[in-house]
Amino acid sequence: MSPHLILLVFLSYTVLLFAVSFVTSRKADNQSFFVGNKKSPWFVVAYGMIGASLSGVTFISVPGWVGKTQFSYMMVVFGYIIGYYTIAYVLLPMYYKLKLTSIYTYLNMRFGFWSYKTGSFYFLLSRIIGASFRMFLVVNVLQIFVFDEWNIPFAFTISLFIVLIWLYTFKGGIKTIVWTDTLQTTFMLLSVAISVFLIVRALNIDFGTLVNMVADSNYSKIVYTDWHSKLFFGKQFISGAFIAIVMTGLDQDMMQKNLSCRTIEDSQKNVITLSWVLVPVNLIFLFLGASLFIFAEKTGITIPELTDNLFPTIAVKHLGAFAGITFIIGLIAAAYSSADSALTALTTSFSVDFLGMERRKDVSEKTKIRIRTYVHLGISLIVLLTVILFREINDQAVIAKLFTIAGYTYGPLLGMFSFGLFTNYKVKDKLVPVVAVLSPVICYLLSAFSEQLFNGYKFGFELLVVNGLLTFSGLYLIVKK
Repeated sequence: MSPHLILLVFLSYTVLLFAVSFVTSRKADNQSFFVGNKKSPWFVVAYGMIGASLSGVTFISVPGWVGKTQFSYMMVVFGYIIGYYTIAYVLLPMYYKLKLTSIYTYLNMRFGFWSYKTGSFYFLLSRIIGASFRMFLVVNVLQIFVFDEWNIPFAFTISLFIVLIWLYTFKGGIKTIVWTDTLQTTFMLLSVAISVFLIVRALNIDFGTLVNMVADSNYSKIVYTDWHSKLFFGKQFISGAFIAIVMTGLDQDMMQKNLSCRTIEDSQKNVITLSWVLVPVNLIFLFLGASLFIFAEKTGITIPELTDNLFPTIAVKHLGAFAGITFIIGLIAAAYSSADSALTALTTSFSVDFLGMERRKDVSEKTKIRIRTYVHLGISLIVLLTVILFREINDQAVIAKLFTIAGYTYGPLLGMFSFGLFTNYKVKDKLVPVVAVLSPVICYLLSAFSEQLFNGYKFGFELLVVNGLLTFSGLYLIVKK
């Protein structure tokens, strides 16, 4: 594909987002930015959240995972359903009852100042690292296929990307993102569907034959019964439930969209609908991954050492210009989808949780909007510098480890919210940060030495549950007498 063509696709999609932003951000205020004035249609939120839930990591990495983990990821997805029902009927009623803008305000009400700041800090840390990682993953592909051809430095590419996101979200915030996410979901799914269609055509077979080839291959295995393995189906299912709870229900980024719905009933319909829709959607991504590996085997294409590169390599270099264009559109959609909502949620959390913007009665609405704009700009700069740092490290293993470490921060949030919801105890608030730091450290050590300590047992996603239990137990130890 010509770099000029890819750039034209990128700019055309960006113009489309700005058009949506122009319509949705008229007469926008702080309530528009933070909670969309509580007027978002639930079905629009549900559809848009498909793209937000998938992100660039799913778009690029999940098809590549099939080579090593087959379809075992589906057990995690089945677990999501339990997690989303928990969000709908345990967390959402509490959030709506307390009329929260930032969900971490609950920790202040339940435990106190230090617990509140700890929860907010962990969200900021994990989301900055996570959003930067996802952004790096997809923008780096654009850099390789487009901007390297013109000797444009990566720092300029990512700066341009973040400036564009800031410009179309700085005014409307979540009110804009609810609608732009629908575009991004549409183009991501279209990209996958068209890629499968073109693989079928390139192999000169029909779709049913490809389905049978995938089903008969070694790639379609879902259930692993070895309990020592990270892929053991029981671990995967339970972990999936808790991953949904913490990475959606306890994540300001994802919950901010739900809290923009008109009523709690609408928000619950959104979450339940999303939980069931994600099952076929993730199955499609895994099916694409198996199809890519089969296509590579049939046509003699060398499987890249880094399997994240399999989808872009085949789409751009081996399936023709149309496949390349649809892949690039899906990639751009994935990049925008994960980045715009992350910047908005980070801005909301810092403005509400650390600056106390909602509580300030002595500050005019105009001044609050100006402060929020500066915060939005500052968060954007931090993410920019983090992405550039990832590029400088230039080591996928190190970057992946940083992403994993960021995931450890959700364990303390799980433990803190669980303790608050399911016990009536008060805790020594000043000691909560100590518990929240020790729990992830202990989990990291358990993961590093699990095979020696537990007779060959390897921790997988269930480490999140262990992290939450350690935090819960630590809070019990600091209960006020």
